[in-house]
Order: sequence, then C-alpha cells, then structure tokens
Amino acid sequence: MEATQKDGTRSPEATISTGSVQIVRHYTGRGPTKARTNISEELVTILMRDTLTTGERKLVEAGAEQRVLELRQEFQQIMSDELIALVEEQVQRKVVAFMSNNHTDPDVAVEIFVLG
Repeated sequence: MEATQKDGTRSPEATISTGSVQIVRHYTGRGPTKARTNISEELVTILMRDTLTTGERKLVEAGAEQRVLELRQEFQQIMSDELIALVEEQVQRKVVAFMSNNHTDPDVAVEIFVLG
C-alpha cells in the first residue's frame, strides 16, 4: 500500500511504520533505518531493518549475541503497550496477541500483532 491514501492522508501502514521506529528510538536511543508494515485480515506485521545500536553490534561481534537478543526481548516487552496502542488506533481493532523477535545477521526485527 502507498504511504498516502487517495485523500492525501498517511496510510495506516505508513503511520504504524513511522510510529514504531519512533518508539524503538525512544527506548533504545536508535531506531531502525527501515520499517515496513503489512496489514491483513488477522495480522499486522512490522519488519524493521538495521535495528541494532553500535554497542549491540560490537557485542555481537565479540560473541555476545545471545545477551544482545535477550536485552532486545526485554525492550520489546516494555515497549509492547505503546506498540499495541499504535496499532489499535490505526486499524481500529483490538490486538489480542503480540509477538516480537530479533535476528542479528541479517539485522532485522519483526513485530506481529494478532487482531481480534
């Protein structure tokens, strides 16, 4: 879907992508450089790329990948209420489940929202 709708307003996908990058930046000090949101009948997914901070990248290079992934999981849990509120506002539906995960090579993260 395009970033803007026919009436000139931002699409829900674009708003969710931008908002999720801002939320991640607020919590981690650096947001992903790319985010793409897809909305289907039952799911909203956000794929984020280039998510790790410089410090996290250095830790991964030093062999501490598991610690970085655990830290990211903690951030995702404390960000979850804000991410869920963002999605619910844009799709006007209740989120009944939220799942989140990161990968370090390639540096990607995914946020999945199951809609009621």
